[in-house]
Amino acid sequence: MRVVVADDAVLIREGLVRLLEEFGCEVVATVGDGDALVAAIAEHKPDVSVVDVRMPPSFTDEGLRAAVEARRRVPGAPVLILSQYVEVSYADDLLADARGAVGYLLKDRVVDVEEFLEGLRRVAAGGTVFDPQVVSQLMVRRRRDDPLAQLTPREREVLELMAEGKSNPAIGRQLVISDGAVEKHIRSIFNKLGLYAEDGDQHRRVLAVLAYLRS
Repeated sequence: MRVVVADDAVLIREGLVRLLEEFGCEVVATVGDGDALVAAIAEHKPDVSVVDVRMPPSFTDEGLRAAVEARRRVPGAPVLILSQYVEVSYADDLLADARGAVGYLLKDRVVDVEEFLEGLRRVAAGGTVFDPQVVSQLMVRRRRDDPLAQLTPREREVLELMAEGKSNPAIGRQLVISDGAVEKHIRSIFNKLGLYAEDGDQHRRVLAVLAYLRS
């Protein structure tokens, strides 16, 4: 994978570079501010970018805003937010693009390198991956007109785990149900959300997760 790394903290940035290169990734650019991130994505069109939220000059949400702008210039550019903080203001804008290829993980909660790399690969492939705490914060903004109102409690549980990037077998293990039951619930979710087979299973999965996160 070709990767852009955006983090203002030099030690963290260089640590990520070494980690990614150790596992066979090619880091095509490292940057420390939002403007440089937008320029790097426009120039290199990487397979995925790893982006911190808080960068110069105000150290609030520059990384998120830059990610949104980068995806406007390079539609669908895969972005994995990796931060200590949950910032929901521009996260909604990042999710507004139904093409997926977005993720949001919290630095302090990434305890397994392979899990991080798997999340990175999933985003690069057009999927989504979100830390459960990020999902919870986004759900606080739930609208009254809930598109998920038709889902059963179990279907909501399945969809929440899908939003966290869990595979069907992992969902089955966590909920103690069979793979067939998981597939049945997912088919029902797709049908209730009006996501039909012609969209393709991966595309429908992304759209269902985005509907959940924006609801």
